[in-house]
Amino acid sequence: MSYLVLARKYRPQTFDDVTGQEHVTRTLTNSISAGRVAHGVLFSGPRGTGKTTVARILAKAMNCINGPTPAPCNICRSCTEITLGNSVDVLEIDGASNNGVENVRDLRDNVKYKPAYSSYKIYIIDEVHMLSTPAFNALLKTLEEPPPHVMFIFATTEPHKIPVTILSRCQRHDFKRISLDSIVSHMALVCEKEGVNIVSESLFLIARAAGGSMRDALSLLDLVISCSEGPVTNESILDILGIVDRRSIFMISEAILSSDFPVLLDLLDDLYNNGHNIKELYYDIVEHFRNLLVVKMVKKVDKLISLPSHEIVLMSEQVKNISATALNQIFDALYKEEYSVRLSPNPKLCLEMVFFKMFQIKPALPIEVLIEKIDNLRHMIPGKQKKDGLNAATVCVDYKNAELVERTAQKVLEPESKEGYGAGKTGTITRKALGLDDNFEKIWGQLYAIISEKHPSLAPSMAKCSIKKITENGIDIEVGGNGFNLNMIRRKKNLDILEKVFRDFFGKNMKIALIELEEKKISELNNTQEKTGTDILISDALNNSLVTDAVEIFKGKVLDAKIL
Repeated sequence: MSYLVLARKYRPQTFDDVTGQEHVTRTLTNSISAGRVAHGVLFSGPRGTGKTTVARILAKAMNCINGPTPAPCNICRSCTEITLGNSVDVLEIDGASNNGVENVRDLRDNVKYKPAYSSYKIYIIDEVHMLSTPAFNALLKTLEEPPPHVMFIFATTEPHKIPVTILSRCQRHDFKRISLDSIVSHMALVCEKEGVNIVSESLFLIARAAGGSMRDALSLLDLVISCSEGPVTNESILDILGIVDRRSIFMISEAILSSDFPVLLDLLDDLYNNGHNIKELYYDIVEHFRNLLVVKMVKKVDKLISLPSHEIVLMSEQVKNISATALNQIFDALYKEEYSVRLSPNPKLCLEMVFFKMFQIKPALPIEVLIEKIDNLRHMIPGKQKKDGLNAATVCVDYKNAELVERTAQKVLEPESKEGYGAGKTGTITRKALGLDDNFEKIWGQLYAIISEKHPSLAPSMAKCSIKKITENGIDIEVGGNGFNLNMIRRKKNLDILEKVFRDFFGKNMKIALIELEEKKISELNNTQEKTGTDILISDALNNSLVTDAVEIFKGKVLDAKIL
């Protein structure tokens, strides 16, 4: 075939022509000028970034008639033959198809022969990581101490697969992905030489699809030029390459930010019907929200986002009224579902479920709003707790992405009588005032709290007790546990304590009747794990408006309650 593809036709022939790898070419140029070129060189990096090209240029620089020189002439016999790929002194070996130990043995036997007419015999082994372990072992000694006329140049996309013993014997140069602007500039130069008119915006679409590979970009450009009839337009590029239009990505993100679920489903359905790859679409959406978050949080985004300036302006406008917290929440939800979409047999349905989950998530509040709400809650809590007529519980709330925060829920009980508990100060705390009418569990929770606070030595014996019946002048207490609990409570000292607590609580003398639970009832009680006074406190605290607001704001849960 007479036609030569653009990637080969415009392959760089000098170090100055290499695009986007200045750190490598500068190092090699200085090494050649100083006469300090290593006998073993390793080029590693992504595909299509110039590893083999730089290897050939280095071979020409070492074997040029004027060399070694950092600027090969590309006219002499050695330079011309290396460019054409038929030099007898520069051997290019494919590591994938020559990975056996016998191939390396042949190479090792041939290195002792001097080059035919050049200064060096150079072996360029591409995809060197494909060599087998025995092949690497056979190469070790020759690579470490080769003859003075031999030089090895290795190229690989996966340096981690190369044994450390090989890496330690080479001078390594890491190639990086070529920037979007560099690829666009080089393609614009190629289009100018080819007489093809393509606008810069279209070249950006091709460069984005190339993923930092110059070879891929030129191959896609070759495809676009060949398939387009007449002027090359954005629409033709999108159709030929199957790329999702950037405007569609912006429309999808706008629908997500505005919570417009019907529009989002319509956009997704249109892209699916047009044959776009849903998985690639998902990656584009995730990357777009990553870029939106960067634009929102970083002032200088040129280094972090490889996009045209007009798209960065559009993204700045899109997130102008959106908080960074909300953007991070969306980005986190999308990123967590990447595994599901990638492995799903029906990615469209999976992506719809991801969007549905996102719309169910309650938007997170910015930190400054949370601080303001916490301050408002703090002002609502009385600064000084009363000692009488007051029941207080300390509640620990477990907040997401925050430390345990201690909140206090207070319930002030208004006096209704001048008699009874604390007479003359706070008045009587009646069942009606407590809101505990006919609720024996809550009444016992209040009584047990008082016993635990005032008489902690008696509290363990009362922990498995409960109220069976309350009459006008008496109260029946069921005593669980073993006989030891009942004997402890029946002691005169402890009965006097209970009578005082009940008298202060109800505002009158209450006759106490202790009833021992049957063994069967005790077993049922232990199995069902009835609520203790602490559980009741947690229930009361949860019903408090301050604690409810704190739990809702921080998406927390109540872990514990303690008596103050």
